[in-house]
Amino acid sequence: MLTERGQVRKMAIKVYKRNTAGRRNMSVVKSDTVTNKKPEKSLVEGQSRKAGRSGGKISVRHQGGGHKQKYRIVDFHQEKIGIPGRISAIEKDPNRSAFIALVVYADGEKGYVLASDGMRTGETIIAGPDAPVKNGNRTMVKNIPTGTVISNIELFPGHGGQIVRSAGSGAMLTAVDEKNAQVKLPSGEIRMISNTCYATVGQMSNFEHSAVTIGKAGRSRWMNKRPTVRGSAMNPVDHPHGGGEGRQGIGLKHPKTPWGKPALGKKTRKKAKYSNKFIIKRRTKRK
Repeated sequence: MLTERGQVRKMAIKVYKRNTAGRRNMSVVKSDTVTNKKPEKSLVEGQSRKAGRSGGKISVRHQGGGHKQKYRIVDFHQEKIGIPGRISAIEKDPNRSAFIALVVYADGEKGYVLASDGMRTGETIIAGPDAPVKNGNRTMVKNIPTGTVISNIELFPGHGGQIVRSAGSGAMLTAVDEKNAQVKLPSGEIRMISNTCYATVGQMSNFEHSAVTIGKAGRSRWMNKRPTVRGSAMNPVDHPHGGGEGRQGIGLKHPKTPWGKPALGKKTRKKAKYSNKFIIKRRTKRK
């Protein structure tokens, strides 16, 4: 696959040999851009696990366990305006799907930022209204040419990157006028934002993330995920879909949650939501 610079980008998916049942078809991301180093000590902090509990009782199902993690403090604002920074490392972050980049600024300060696709160790990036339109740089939307792929976008000026932050995601800047800009999001939704909002030029890193195969149940448990049981496999006392002789589908029943609320397609968005006026075209429906 070719990058914007014409370089050949290798798929970074490693598929394990079928030595055991758990290894069969199991795969991980092995990117040649990721640096093998420990996280920057001054930019990490501990985090306690809630595990979906409130007062010791389950409030969110299917959460619990998981490997111990530290939180990386990521600068979504990139407030070092006009100060160039050199990328000293590209690292994996267990708290998000995209890679993060350790940036050493010209004044000696260090910070983590979300890494865009094609970002390499040793490159220089800069954030500011006059920043050149280059992969990894961050600038105001009004200074970016239409048709450019952007990510880590502010919804409101000064709020920091809020949308298009997951692995491999990218939005397209479709139009810019005197006050606002139109952005086509990965979902297909076209949304209006202020043209003074900041965005990062380029697509998010780790686009292979969606192609990874978990391989075994234990690996899900490492990621704080507990097993999910289908409602149709339960008894009637446990779930509205339960019961019946043999295997029974939902049938004529309307899909329900375990507590009898409508599910699977029930619209939950408020009709008078404040952001309705910013949405020009609703997201495309998935089949």
